[in-house]
Amino acid sequence: MEDGTSRSRGHTEGTGRLVERTQTCEIRDLLDRLGDKWSLLVVELLGRGTRRFSELRREIDGVSQRMLTLTLRNLERDGLVTRTVHPVVPPRVDYELTALGRSLLAAVDPLVAWTRAHRDQIASARAGYDAAAG
Repeated sequence: MEDGTSRSRGHTEGTGRLVERTQTCEIRDLLDRLGDKWSLLVVELLGRGTRRFSELRREIDGVSQRMLTLTLRNLERDGLVTRTVHPVVPPRVDYELTALGRSLLAAVDPLVAWTRAHRDQIASARAGYDAAAG
């Protein structure tokens, strides 16, 4: 045994729990990203086809240029979106879903459909709640 090596088996105990906690953190991190204010809207819009940055910004009411840029970068980093820069003046940048992004869209579509189908009921419930609370 080399100098400095623990003779006790105890130093490796719990490494399974550490791996489990690390995986849990990674899952939580990804769910946090997808559950943020803009990511699923971007994925849903890109599910309709390739979009330019300016098109996305126009179609997403209330998103700032900075937040859209950060959202697209994060989605690109996660492998859900590809960014294509065209060498023209002025520069043109297109965004589209990757195969992984399209698989996410398949999971998100039912949620989007449910939201559209029930938005009037939710708005009514909110109005009733706010009236009773106010």
